[in-house]
Amino acid sequence: MKFLYVFPHPDDEAFGPAGAMHRQLQQGHEVYLLTLTRGGATKQRQRLGLSIEEMGEVRYQEMLEVEKALGLSGMTVLDLPDSGLKHMDPREIEKVVSDHIRKIQPDIFVSYPVHGISGFHDHLVMHAVAKQVFLTLRDEDVPYLKRLAFFTIPYEGDGTFKKGVDFILKQSLPEEIDCIVSLNESNIDALQESLDCYKTYQQVIEKVQVKELIGDSIYFEIYQESFNPPITDLTEQLPD
Repeated sequence: MKFLYVFPHPDDEAFGPAGAMHRQLQQGHEVYLLTLTRGGATKQRQRLGLSIEEMGEVRYQEMLEVEKALGLSGMTVLDLPDSGLKHMDPREIEKVVSDHIRKIQPDIFVSYPVHGISGFHDHLVMHAVAKQVFLTLRDEDVPYLKRLAFFTIPYEGDGTFKKGVDFILKQSLPEEIDCIVSLNESNIDALQESLDCYKTYQQVIEKVQVKELIGDSIYFEIYQESFNPPITDLTEQLPD
């Protein structure tokens, strides 16, 4: 089967489902990544004294290393405005995502949940775009695109998760979790290797403690489907 992960920025995949992506590749699936921006507007560029364009090129080169580290079936990095997706006509974003889906023809499409995990506006726009594109293509009765899933973090304690960073990570309630993918040692190693590729982001990675946050399981919501207990693989019980 084919998976297509679509996120706004470089590192969204490594700060999230990279371990699951590696496991899916191990299982013989094709796994593709589409990133909408080069992430040049990050605050890290100020620390490094780089322009948005220069930082975008640095992060693109880091993503090429991630592609090799995970062994992705394919990766595309666009150059839409980082931190500026909310200012775009959403139909323009929908078109580039839709065009890429038509090209790859994935069975399973993965992106961010409604809260965007960090709550960052580019992530929220991505969620809305993902749902609109998925529903539009399903209305066309395309023979692929059987499921839309959202990478998420499970609820803990009071519903927030602080890990020494300057923002609060949002979580999904237990009843919203539809799939829990268990990671083996090589998947966890691949996650760490993908994080190591982001040389300019090591300070942030250390603060967030991504590996510790993710642990040995990756969690997903599944759009317009509900599984209790959660399934253990996004390819299970696909709708007809």
